[in-house]
Amino acid sequence: MQQEKTPSTISFGSELLQLLLPTQSVALEVRDVPMEITPAIFSERLNIFFRENPQDLARPVLVVADKTRLCGYPQYLPLLIDGLKEHGMDETKLKIVIAYGTHPRQSDAECMGAYGEVYGRHTFIHHDCREEHAFVDLGVTARNTPVRFRKDLAGASSIITMGAITHHYFAGYGGGRKLVFPGCGEKESIYANHSLFLDSRGGTLSPGCRPGVMDGNPLAEDLFEIEEKLPAHLAIHGILDAHGHLCDLLIGRGRESFLQACARHGQACEIDSPRFSTVIASCGGSPKDINFIQSHKAVHNAAMFVEDGGLLLVYCECRDGVGSTTFLPWFTKGSFAAAFIELADRYEGNGGTALAMMTKLQRIRIGLITSLDDSTCDAIGVTHWTHGEVQAHLAGLPDGATVAFIGNASLVVKKSR
Repeated sequence: MQQEKTPSTISFGSELLQLLLPTQSVALEVRDVPMEITPAIFSERLNIFFRENPQDLARPVLVVADKTRLCGYPQYLPLLIDGLKEHGMDETKLKIVIAYGTHPRQSDAECMGAYGEVYGRHTFIHHDCREEHAFVDLGVTARNTPVRFRKDLAGASSIITMGAITHHYFAGYGGGRKLVFPGCGEKESIYANHSLFLDSRGGTLSPGCRPGVMDGNPLAEDLFEIEEKLPAHLAIHGILDAHGHLCDLLIGRGRESFLQACARHGQACEIDSPRFSTVIASCGGSPKDINFIQSHKAVHNAAMFVEDGGLLLVYCECRDGVGSTTFLPWFTKGSFAAAFIELADRYEGNGGTALAMMTKLQRIRIGLITSLDDSTCDAIGVTHWTHGEVQAHLAGLPDGATVAFIGNASLVVKKSR
């Protein structure tokens, strides 16, 4: 029997594609986040914070995220800088560090788009985790992670962070403390923390390393310990809606402020849901699908909603390709076990992401609607689909098929029970 179809749209890069879904499809969506922030409210919140928490602004360092994690910077960075000046900062002393972590440097044009006119007026430092002599050693954590931060951060009179809260597929949540580390950490130190994603005794990925989970998550707990060695004096946490629009800016400091922001984000994005035989998902468009490493966050989230042996189809343009030179080589090791042993011996690059993909592919089938070529898809172990093939597949599904549609899988997370 011919099924009725429900018209919808799905994001692919900067495009919106028309999609006809079976009427029994379930839409898994981020709950609406009310627009609460305004320039006036932000400035007032800053004033209240400074009155209650006087800052030494003689040598301030402001840490911001890169182009893949935007936070209303063009509008609100100037207001933040004005607020710092009003409370004693000499703006010529301000340094702004872009927390790339291990990500590549952005072009100046991309920075202008990400940060607005502030980029042309202030000193921006492009963090390089491989830069020799740029770091200071602050000991090791209980899990033996060497803690190495930028010297200018360690010597700052005040560290200020500003970035959006997000789910992270193995750190629980991104933003907040992750701007300072791993955002401004040294490469081997970052890799040592990321290696906690691996359960060496079990030969599997650590079961506690999941999006939205920090208790019992060894990697997240390690990050909290690292934070204690160099905490931000002022942390500004952005709350985004399903379209990436900034809806609120929460101002505070310390672990409790971060946890409150994570809870706020989680209330909007975590869904208690069964699994489905077919899931159609989008990363949410550009820049969330700018490359595969960024797209993987959405792939990971969406896979949680697919039943064993089911099919996941993800729209991810990947206009910048894979986004890493250290990802694909892990798929040439012969098996998950072989790659795991090598990565556990020496963690490198996006090895954890590669193992996470292998783990998903052991359980479900994954197809990508993408600009990645067939050989790259084959190397990863996924199937290259066209938009037309997706439409034909949906049209031919049997009546009993269970189908879910996720319009922004970079944000939607299956609630942990």
